[in-house]
Amino acid sequence: MMSKMIEHQDQDDLYCFIADFHALTVNPDPKILSINIYNAVCDFIALGLSPDKTTFWVQSDVPEVTELAWILSSYTNLGLMDRSTTYKDKIAKGIKPNMGLYSYPILMAADILLFNSNVVPVGKDQKQHIEIARDIANKFNANYGDVFILPEPRIEEKTKLIPGTDGQKMSKSYNNTIPIFGNEDVILKNVMSIKTDNTPIDKPKNKDTTLFYLYCLFANDSEKLLFSKKFDAPGLRYGDAKLELFQKIMDYFAPYREKRALLQSKPDDIKDILNIGAKKAKVIASQTLDKVRTSIGLGIANEL
Repeated sequence: MMSKMIEHQDQDDLYCFIADFHALTVNPDPKILSINIYNAVCDFIALGLSPDKTTFWVQSDVPEVTELAWILSSYTNLGLMDRSTTYKDKIAKGIKPNMGLYSYPILMAADILLFNSNVVPVGKDQKQHIEIARDIANKFNANYGDVFILPEPRIEEKTKLIPGTDGQKMSKSYNNTIPIFGNEDVILKNVMSIKTDNTPIDKPKNKDTTLFYLYCLFANDSEKLLFSKKFDAPGLRYGDAKLELFQKIMDYFAPYREKRALLQSKPDDIKDILNIGAKKAKVIASQTLDKVRTSIGLGIANEL
């Protein structure tokens, strides 16, 4: 998602935010949430997001999104929420259910529709949420006219679903990530924990694995070919292949890690960037919300 967002800033009118309202669904510790918000902002900018080319803000700094989410929830059938596979998956993974988690797709729909988004870069697992947003917008438009633009998902085939160290979708919720801006020892530990099979050392190794996939994300064509040949030939130790992946990650992200360290030392600059972004976002958000309020009759007394 981050790589596609950064790529789009040179092609489209890009709106990008840190989803702190969404984070509340897992009841985070307040101090940890605050730190995570700041870190996420630094991550985006260090990786190349330019505040001069995009509208970049923290979700809760534009509260119009929660008003729209409430309005949309009044026009959304329970059956649509019951079909959310993401909700079912999170509950199955042991995350405690709450109404925020259940209605998560409605808030996501508000995030999208509030800014007249026509294209939303997402991973494969988020495609259903875009479909839900379209369903909600379609129903609303059927009642009140062409108020909302119907968004389309844009899924990059190469990165549509990144596997974590355990082979599942990579997610902080599943504790299976490789923190690219983390401590070097932590990165090494997580890389070495990637699950592999028990193929004997004198046999070719399976390339349909997390280890091979992650290496190819950062390798050029010649490096991919060489890595592939190592998997095809007997004698490869998974531990050695993991060390190659670790070094590839460290080399690839070295300049980004350096930039991020500099950003973290300038909190006032980060605050200024977010304040400017929130002001820009509120202009569009207010226009859309005024249109919605008028269409459903809210604030009509002011017109009499």
